[in-house]
Amino acid sequence: MLAAAASVLTAAAAALVTLTASATPAAAAGTGTGYLHTSGNKIVDSTGATVRLTGLNWFGMETDNHTFHGLWAGRNATWRMQIDHMAQLGFNTIRVPFTGDSLRSGAQATSINTDSNPDLIGLSPLQILDKVVDYAGQKGMRIILDRHRPSAAGQTALWYTSSVSEASEISDWQMLARHYANNPTVIGADLFNEPHAEGTEPNGTGACWGCGDTARDWRLAAQRIGNAVLQANSNWLIFVEGVSCPSGGTPNQWDNVPDDPMECDWWGGNLAAAAQFPVQLSVANRLVYSAHDYGISVYDRQPWFKDANFPNNLPDVWDHFWGYLYKNNTAPILVGEFGSTLANPLDTQWLTKLMSHMGSGTNGMSFTYWSWNPDSGDTGGIVQDDWVTVNQNKMDIIGPSLIPPVGSTPTTTPPTSPGTSSPPAGVSCATTYTLTNTWQGGFQAALTVTNSGTSAWNNWTVTWTMPSGVTLGSGWNATVTANATTWTAKAPSQSPTLAPNASVTIGFTANGPSSPGATNIHCS
Repeated sequence: MLAAAASVLTAAAAALVTLTASATPAAAAGTGTGYLHTSGNKIVDSTGATVRLTGLNWFGMETDNHTFHGLWAGRNATWRMQIDHMAQLGFNTIRVPFTGDSLRSGAQATSINTDSNPDLIGLSPLQILDKVVDYAGQKGMRIILDRHRPSAAGQTALWYTSSVSEASEISDWQMLARHYANNPTVIGADLFNEPHAEGTEPNGTGACWGCGDTARDWRLAAQRIGNAVLQANSNWLIFVEGVSCPSGGTPNQWDNVPDDPMECDWWGGNLAAAAQFPVQLSVANRLVYSAHDYGISVYDRQPWFKDANFPNNLPDVWDHFWGYLYKNNTAPILVGEFGSTLANPLDTQWLTKLMSHMGSGTNGMSFTYWSWNPDSGDTGGIVQDDWVTVNQNKMDIIGPSLIPPVGSTPTTTPPTSPGTSSPPAGVSCATTYTLTNTWQGGFQAALTVTNSGTSAWNNWTVTWTMPSGVTLGSGWNATVTANATTWTAKAPSQSPTLAPNASVTIGFTANGPSSPGATNIHCS
């Protein structure tokens, strides 16, 4: 995705208020234990429990800033606060785009507000990445590293240029693989971002799949680079994106879509030839295929957007290009980038259909949404331009699919009191209340609710008690209301169902004292 941008949040260090503890299967929430590997179309942890990565992209390290965008914000938006906010919303993985330029000796991170981030003063881009990795790990999150561009100059069709060789890319990857060899927070390498066709003629000069030309065949290059990475760190997952057109060329210059709409997909999105020409790695159970998909706000001329059966035609499109690998139990799929401003109402249908297609709970496909950053020009971000306010339209659609990280013991609601209803049969409600920020006269908090049962929870409702004198400011990810000390969050109409093992994080701001926080939490 061609974008650059920034993000910061207003959330102070999280203070968890633990309710009644309960045992939860290792991967019912969070990202599992130890290093990850694959089993058929699943990603599993060191115990064999299924893990679903439900994350986002936080970019900037691939640009001339050489570090995460948004570090220029003020004291209410430090780098730690951003990660706090991601975790509170339920994202369990961060995909980090970077370029080799940011790894060079003497590389300098720029556009950092050192008043709000004094602990980053004088650090190199890699040292800042180390701090992000360490803190994300403390939150129970995982990190995927993404070689986004050969250099900060911009995206290219091929994984190398005249000045940045494949050998240089391999050297960078092996350095990172060794650097994080004993840190399972970093789970793997997305080898190169969005290889694509180039030129205006069929069989052009861009990346192909299965064409056999070692200078252009991305599948062969992915094997070479991936195996080199595994030599340095055999525990890593290897994420391999598709191309745009298997031939590496197409009659249309911009989007690479020829007359046959099923020949070419988005940059990095076409894995249609992977069945015939699979990626073969030297270490078994390490391959994850990754596809990208975007909405109309990015490019409105994709032919499937104009199909008379839209959006019901989309699952067949996705299955043709990449979903079949998951359905056939060939390998896991990570939808590594997908996004939209949602300015066009059709994009709401596109995103809703895509989230449904990827599945629910731990059995769904993994994904990392583009992006956290609000300054991605054609998609916007999860947070808006103030780096704090959540884009609620997006979270209403994405939120029910999120499996939050587990940085502390999962909790459940206490037995219901007389006069309160219980969750329906098959639904087990687990909750965690987090104080995320405070200021004079007010605070921000989050209540994460998980359906840890075996049945879907339709039209879910959660009630709790807040201290006397506290008044509601605003709420998100649910319809939040307050009646004196009794507060209620109801499922939004756009997303009324919480699937088994799915979670939603209800955020709100309030006026008044923050202590003792939410008590008497009940689900119905």
